[in-house]
Amino acid sequence: MSSPAVSSPTAASPTASLPAAASPAAASDRQDQQCDLVTVPARQGLEAVDIIRLRVGVGPVLHDGDGDTLGFLVPPGTADGWDLPGSACTQTYEGGTRTSRSEPPVTGTGWLVPPDAACTEATDPAVLRAALGEAARTIEAVERTSRPV
Repeated sequence: MSSPAVSSPTAASPTASLPAAASPAAASDRQDQQCDLVTVPARQGLEAVDIIRLRVGVGPVLHDGDGDTLGFLVPPGTADGWDLPGSACTQTYEGGTRTSRSEPPVTGTGWLVPPDAACTEATDPAVLRAALGEAARTIEAVERTSRPV
């Protein structure tokens, strides 16, 4: 997912549509919204999903076909200021290109947290940044304690 291919008629477009919500009324309101995509290594991303899910609720999350990377949908504009080492944030979604609400907007991906199971339409970038930091520290601590002395 390092350079997501957009499932749209215009592959040159840097964005695809934000997954619609579970409710039809909310879905029509959200179809033209945009989102950026923060990609992280799967292990750190899975820890962050659990942290956010248990505290405030996570937005939709994608996984790549190989299971190496997770992608968090975040509000548009996040890519402009995102600078967290070990992750990338790209402007990925633009309204109106998907044929199905359940279809992931980036080719070669699937939903880890689908839009209809997400608590929000996009994960708050500050919450995600904090959770990714906590996840990295947790992984480091586990690795440190499991090394032979």
